[in-house]
Amino acid sequence: MNPEHRQGEYRVRFDWGPVGAEAVRAEVTVVVDVLSFTTTLSVAADLGIEVFPYRWGHDGVAEYAAARGAVGAVGRRVAGPGQVSLSPGTIRRAEPFERLVLPSPNGSTIAHRLAAAGSLCAGASLRNAAAVAGWVGAGRSVAVVAAGERWPDGSLRPAVEDLWGAGAVLANLPDQEGFSPEARMAVLAWRAVEGKVGSALRACASGRELIAGGFPEDVAIAGEAGVSGVVPVLDGERFRSAACR
Repeated sequence: MNPEHRQGEYRVRFDWGPVGAEAVRAEVTVVVDVLSFTTTLSVAADLGIEVFPYRWGHDGVAEYAAARGAVGAVGRRVAGPGQVSLSPGTIRRAEPFERLVLPSPNGSTIAHRLAAAGSLCAGASLRNAAAVAGWVGAGRSVAVVAAGERWPDGSLRPAVEDLWGAGAVLANLPDQEGFSPEARMAVLAWRAVEGKVGSALRACASGRELIAGGFPEDVAIAGEAGVSGVVPVLDGERFRSAACR
């Protein structure tokens, strides 16, 4: 990989997807997947639920969950009453439980890779962006990774909601020095929608896709900006709640 793509001259970095996460690796990595992995993760963290990220499209979710005494999330479109899926509202409506295995094609897959690499990683959404920034604190190198979505051929589709979520984290870092141009761009994108993020989410391509598919609640919960002070942090193979500094 071209070393210039690693943004190594900068303490605060930003990039996209699993390849970008590998390229800009830092002391701390923050994964952002607003619609919907990290939003669902933050809802689970608010309830004290430990979340195991899992690769999308791989068999064995049920077995992996059973071995950890966890609930295995099912597909959003096949979830029945009482079942948990990638839709954050299903966690709020479910009977109380302590552990969840949560696959997703983007944020969860990136987090699963970071867990395997032993990276220090937090999950951020618009709900807890300020809390995550406070947990990161000042001085450490940080890579904020927008998960993005996928085109039908499997290639990365940059998703503007993840750019906004990344920008919200970056804008709240206590030390605003050492930003790469890429990180500065994400902050500017967030500033453009700050204060009207609910309508922006409903209007963007991913939000429109979920609404058209019958999941407007997912978009509404993703737009609950700043309501959570809980930070999900990878501890081994699972996310556990950490207090904001």
